[in-house]
Amino acid sequence: MITIPIDSLTIRWIDIADILIVAILFYYILLWLRGTRAIPLIRGLILVLLIYLGGRLLGLYTINWLFDKFVAVIAIMLVILFQPELRRTLERFGRGRLLGSLGFAPVAHGSFFVRNIVRAVEQLSENKVGALIVLERITGLTEHLESGVRLDAMLSAELLVSVFNPKSPLHDGAVVIQGDRILAASCLLPLSESRLLDKRLGTRHRAAVGISELSDALVIVVSEKSGIISLAENGFLTRYLTKDQLEERLFSLYKVEKVKIEKILPFKSWKIWKK
Repeated sequence: MITIPIDSLTIRWIDIADILIVAILFYYILLWLRGTRAIPLIRGLILVLLIYLGGRLLGLYTINWLFDKFVAVIAIMLVILFQPELRRTLERFGRGRLLGSLGFAPVAHGSFFVRNIVRAVEQLSENKVGALIVLERITGLTEHLESGVRLDAMLSAELLVSVFNPKSPLHDGAVVIQGDRILAASCLLPLSESRLLDKRLGTRHRAAVGISELSDALVIVVSEKSGIISLAENGFLTRYLTKDQLEERLFSLYKVEKVKIEKILPFKSWKIWKK
């Protein structure tokens, strides 16, 4: 048995930082994969790693030989199996978080933007008309616009309500909004495979969570059965929102993005630029 004297161990601050970084990285990876089909695969991977470590410790040559020969194949298989989850994780690293902190997020027209959306959602909820409204932020949604009908119209509560009217040919699918423009309607969105979602939820809610998993968009859902207002963001769905709660959340988002823009571009507030 090998013993290591405690006195001979030296722990540097860089070692502690190293451990913390790895721990945080694993925490966020597990958080992103939570509720997806990757969790059972992770459990299987842990079991395989335990077998490998056991083979090394016990000197099981056949198992060691198999792992040594097929480690590259196993790595490729893992990339194929985890492809959707890896793509989602890399997109979250490369999108909005970094660019948003630099202030390059598109800013909506504040009060006008929020109040029109809230007024439309309130009316749709009261009349129990189903709706799916995607608010584009930093991640572009061009590929999803192609599945719908291009509008490029000025945002208004009346137009939103008319689009989701059951008699309208555009009422099925999602409306995508960028700033104060309605870009497209009747758009098809990817459905979430998350196991955390209530099985009683329909296609609208799964589509809302699905697009929020793949982008930084905020997605508002109105249930056609109950009129319940829900909000999807970063793969999570918040239900039973009131009009005031939705309004507060949207105003909060706008103010944060506005502050970031002004911090990076202070000259926008100079009097020389004002008419």
